[in-house]
Amino acid sequence: MAVTDCSRLYPVLVKGLACAMAFVQIATAATLPQDNVDVLYHRYDGGGMVIDGPSVLVRKSVGPQVSVSGQYYVDMVSAASVDVVALASEYTEERTEYTLGVDYLHEDSILSLGYTNSSENDYEANTVYFSVSQEFFGGMSTVTLGYARGQDEVGVRGDESFSEDADRQNYQLGLSQVMTRNSLLGVDLEVVTDEGFLENPYRRNRYIDPNDPTKFILDQPERYPETRTSFSVATRALYYLPYRASIRGEFRYFSDSWGIDAQTFELAYVHALNPRWTLEGRARYYVQDEADFYSDLYAFENSQTHLARDKEMSAFSGTTLGGGVVYEWKQTSLPGIQRLQASLLVDWLDFSYDNFRDVTVSGDFLPGQEPLYSFDAFVTRASLILEY
Repeated sequence: MAVTDCSRLYPVLVKGLACAMAFVQIATAATLPQDNVDVLYHRYDGGGMVIDGPSVLVRKSVGPQVSVSGQYYVDMVSAASVDVVALASEYTEERTEYTLGVDYLHEDSILSLGYTNSSENDYEANTVYFSVSQEFFGGMSTVTLGYARGQDEVGVRGDESFSEDADRQNYQLGLSQVMTRNSLLGVDLEVVTDEGFLENPYRRNRYIDPNDPTKFILDQPERYPETRTSFSVATRALYYLPYRASIRGEFRYFSDSWGIDAQTFELAYVHALNPRWTLEGRARYYVQDEADFYSDLYAFENSQTHLARDKEMSAFSGTTLGGGVVYEWKQTSLPGIQRLQASLLVDWLDFSYDNFRDVTVSGDFLPGQEPLYSFDAFVTRASLILEY
């Protein structure tokens, strides 16, 4: 977990492609996932952080109605971000994640059950999830219900006596509808409840030095409410163009009990050059308000009941531009391999913060007058999928 926490940002970017692909697939008839091996390398580089590692997913059918899967995922982190530089020295750490899942097909329904364990030197997370997807009207409509329960244990490096718990619950409702032979529409609702220790034990807030108003003190621990409830609704539309291409649009609205409201707008385009080569491109814009208890600079120590200077709790906006190429080879000459797909996708991110200031810059600045923080980053994903 360390000083900076990118858990709200980076995994979303890496897994965004999978979500988009899942949306395309929900309109097909209820079938079990194809047996495959999916190998992925991901890398995030920006804002003083480098996060990379492999992911391996193996899926295998057990009879005509059951499919089991296992996934191994690694994040290797090297960080010298603005949070780290302001408080400590550069650090490295590793997070490993294991997931086991099973899908059961019964007529027009698919039931899924899974367990995920994520572990790093100061954070342990265990999650159990369940979902059921039901098709209606000959596959024209699909309704999906999902629930996940997570129990996290938060620690601090070098302090074996520190241990706090966080309990998380996630409720999902999704509806997809075939509108015409060339268009799909989907709506997803999600409610998340968090309870327990929700702040970062390493991060600190700053306040004006009572002995010298031209300086600040950066040693006040974060103090968050012990509960948080968030709600989001996303609408996605997919349209198949007549020249072997498709266009997808998405709007997502998010709101939580901490006062954060956010909107996401995304547009993606996929074009098949021939049966083997496909090009992809997308643009995404994200904007959010600050949390009710957020401040870049407090007037004095413990000036509020709840305190936060996490930049992801501030008001900020971000733009993502991405693209990539996919190569697909069906009926390969490789023994036992029916289909091969290789892809390389790259995203460029640019984030600007409205009320989070960079205290690491050199210069003679009064507290609260430092330059506003901004950064850009690249996310790269290279994958190989073998279906057998």
